[in-house]
Amino acid sequence: MADPDDVRTNLSTIRATIEAAAARAGRDPREVTLVGAAKTVPAEVVGWAVEAGLTAVGENYVQELRTVRPLLAQHAIRWHYIGTLRSGTAHHVADLADVVETVAGARAAQRLAGRAARSGRTLDVLLEVDFTGERAGLAPDEVGEAAASIGALDGLRIRGLMTVPPVTVTAQLARPWFARLRDLRDGLRERFPQVLDLSMGMSLDYGVAIEEGATIVRIGTALFGPRTS
Repeated sequence: MADPDDVRTNLSTIRATIEAAAARAGRDPREVTLVGAAKTVPAEVVGWAVEAGLTAVGENYVQELRTVRPLLAQHAIRWHYIGTLRSGTAHHVADLADVVETVAGARAAQRLAGRAARSGRTLDVLLEVDFTGERAGLAPDEVGEAAASIGALDGLRIRGLMTVPPVTVTAQLARPWFARLRDLRDGLRERFPQVLDLSMGMSLDYGVAIEEGATIVRIGTALFGPRTS
């Protein structure tokens, strides 16, 4: 298990990698939000990263978000929901998250929006895109219609797109998938100028993702160390 020094060192290394990747692409590293992907990571360990300067935390499971968020309530954290959004738990996600990165299905989106609107909240959301046909998410040719219908729901504000690329042997082989998401976003912006964010890139390939335009990277293992479960 990582210790506080490990987490601080990891965070510094990740920040340096973000800066270097942004420089290669001629970008400002401040355009890139680092989300600590905290699936199964104890609240104490997440807290070490937050104390070292992490400001955004992503959770995959509603129960973990419900448990960990109150334990770190003294910190200014923006909470991202990065697990599959399901209609049965979307109302809980609306209560707990600040950003939902995995909006795809209409029913789950409607439940998310309804709960947020009734609570007087407007959630920033990203549409999840699946290029593989095997994961959760929208097919690329469904994104435009989904942006129109989901974007019309009170309680939600579409801010961008998210994807998990197919598993590749090297980070460089993931580059075409990141480029496809960027191109998809750029095409959408003609109709939806507020769609700006690209959430793409994880521990093994986030440098390449940043070179291709990522504005959000979701880092778990490289920050918190190998998961034990």
